[in-house]
Amino acid sequence: MWTSPASPSSTRTSRATPPILPAVEAFRKKILEADCVLFASPEYNYSIPAPLKNAIDWASRPPNVFADKPAAIVSAAGGSAGKRMQYHLRQVGVFLDIHFINKPEVFILAHQPPRKFDGDGNLIDPKTKERLRELLLSLRAFTHRLGPS
Repeated sequence: MWTSPASPSSTRTSRATPPILPAVEAFRKKILEADCVLFASPEYNYSIPAPLKNAIDWASRPPNVFADKPAAIVSAAGGSAGKRMQYHLRQVGVFLDIHFINKPEVFILAHQPPRKFDGDGNLIDPKTKERLRELLLSLRAFTHRLGPS
């Protein structure tokens, strides 16, 4: 059991809103000021990794800083390439009013040839780099179509 607050729900003992830590407020401010959000994550246990879900939960405390934000997802994992994580994140995004682009979908098979990353974690695969470029261009165009959030 954690002895420090790990998420908004773990600090709730009543209907009172838990205090927001300065680091969390800084994170929320960055999201609020961003034109769009790119989620890049592995897949853990067929779903969203706990640290990412925790960050999303903190950022969505009233007022929800994700509301009306355009966003995209890229995942890297083993056999599934993070597909299940992306689908779960999209489900969470519905409640948070995040507007995810639908295409292109970028699922990186991190452990299959050709090598995608070097020893320092840098992306080195040209095809994957091109897919990411397409994703970012699509996110930029989508963000411009939606206008300021």
